[in-house]
Amino acid sequence: MPDKPSVLFVCVHNAGRSQMAAGWLTHLAGDRIEVRSAGSAPAESINPAAVAAMAEVGIDITGQTPKILTTEAVQDPNVVITMGCGDACPFFPGKRYEDWKLDDPAGQGIEAVRPIRDEIRDRIEKLIAELDAR
Repeated sequence: MPDKPSVLFVCVHNAGRSQMAAGWLTHLAGDRIEVRSAGSAPAESINPAAVAAMAEVGIDITGQTPKILTTEAVQDPNVVITMGCGDACPFFPGKRYEDWKLDDPAGQGIEAVRPIRDEIRDRIEKLIAELDAR
């Protein structure tokens, strides 16, 4: 399927929000949508509270590692979703960009991360519906 949509999630550390979003999209869309994530200043590892929150809903993101945001990474996807990385994300005309205002789970306990996880799921479900309808 050559025109399979692709989505890139970008946050500063690529350790929480973008990893949860990528986990949700992979879980809910399967292989219908290509999923990527990156960070403008990637952390050493995934946020343990994000891992735990996703595990509660049956999604394992422990195999993921934070990746650096590159210009090439932004060129390919149809949709680029930023989550608090500001102007660090390169801009390419004709590409769909969204900025999701989400609390940062960095340094937060699981009680604070659960609502972020759930809000991301709601946004992912809408994104899937939009991409499926194209």
